[in-house]
Amino acid sequence: MPPPDHPRVTDVARLLRAAGATGEVRHLPDSARTAAAAAAQLGVPVGAIANSLVFDVGGSPLLVLTSGAHRVDEARVAELLGVPALTRATPDFVRRHTGQPIGGVAPIGHPEPIGTLVDVELARHDEVWAAAGHPHTVFPTSYDELLRLTEGTPAEVAAATGPATEAVGR
Repeated sequence: MPPPDHPRVTDVARLLRAAGATGEVRHLPDSARTAAAAAAQLGVPVGAIANSLVFDVGGSPLLVLTSGAHRVDEARVAELLGVPALTRATPDFVRRHTGQPIGGVAPIGHPEPIGTLVDVELARHDEVWAAAGHPHTVFPTSYDELLRLTEGTPAEVAAATGPATEAVGR
C-alpha cells in the first residue's frame, strides 16, 4: 500500500480539493487493478467502479471512463470519434501521458489535458469510485462531478453484452 504522501496520490487529492470535489481519497488494503477487486474492497456494485482505460488514437491519448460492469466497445468508440480504430495503450504510453501507472490512472492529474469520454452507464449510480493515481487508492464521486472534473463527454462506450474484467486504471 502506498504511503499517504505518495506523490501521485497527493497530487490527485490536491486537485480534487481545488476543484471542489466532494470525495476524499481512500487507501485500499489491497491493489484494485480490476473493477471487481475495487468493488469487493469497497462493498459496492462493480458497475459503480469507473474504469480508466487509455487508448492511443493516432499518437494522442484518449481516456475512456467506463462502468466496471461493461467492456469498452472499441469499434463503437472509434465510430464516435470518426477514426478507423483505437489501439489499447501500452504501459509506457499510459505513464507518459497520465503520469500514473496502469491500475491507478485517475481521471485527473495528468501532465497535459486528455480527451475523455465518460460512459453514460455510470449515471445509474449515485456514487461512483475512480482510481486516485495509484492501484491502492480510489475516491468517490458522482457522474455529474466526474464529467465536470474531466471536462469529459458523455458517451455510450460499452459493448452490449458481458461484464468487464478490465483494469481500473488502464
